[in-house]
Amino acid sequence: MNSYLSLSAFTALLPLMVYVLRFPNGRRFYFWCFLAVAISGSGSWTIVMFAEGWQTGFAPALWVTITATLLIYLPIAGIYHEGYKLAAGLLPYLLMLGGLSFIWEGQLQGKNLTNASDFWVISHIIFSLTTYALLTLAAVAGFSAFVQERSLKTKKYTFLNVAFPTLASSENLESRLLELSTFVLSIGLITGTTIHFLQTGNFFQLTHKTLLSVGTFGIILTLLVAR
Repeated sequence: MNSYLSLSAFTALLPLMVYVLRFPNGRRFYFWCFLAVAISGSGSWTIVMFAEGWQTGFAPALWVTITATLLIYLPIAGIYHEGYKLAAGLLPYLLMLGGLSFIWEGQLQGKNLTNASDFWVISHIIFSLTTYALLTLAAVAGFSAFVQERSLKTKKYTFLNVAFPTLASSENLESRLLELSTFVLSIGLITGTTIHFLQTGNFFQLTHKTLLSVGTFGIILTLLVAR
């Protein structure tokens, strides 16, 4: 049963990818319909996997990441000029993650969040997923800008130039998404520090997670300053 649900969630991503690559300037109505299908498919499978508690396996982590990224992408596609065209780079990446999930599909490990810091743990997870989704979208926008800039220099154009946002829109999207990532990540650092304090009584401890989080924050700030 789970295999069918997983396959259905994976298949739900395909119509949107095919549509944005085949009809990059197609009717926006169909775009929103296919995006709704993608979110419903991945979201339903994610809910089923996490129905009995938080899952720590690799496959559930991939699918909750896919769902979170699509949910964050939804307002981005509607608010920002040509934001919907990020789907041409986003969907192939999400399909790759969905394909990888089949390898670890049977490795579901449950973990119930029942201690006093559950609120902070859940908040930290939400902000972490949001940060990852925003950084993924920023990376797609950056790749789009690279493709458009390279085509302008070489005078060689492909279907990607039509499917992706223009150079100006790509650069604007990248900057805005990096700014949002910085803000959300800063909140994630606060929730992470709070969890650590509730568990150990110390506000700060030098670990690989701390180094990774602070390092990521520093890299994003550097990219923003450079732009």
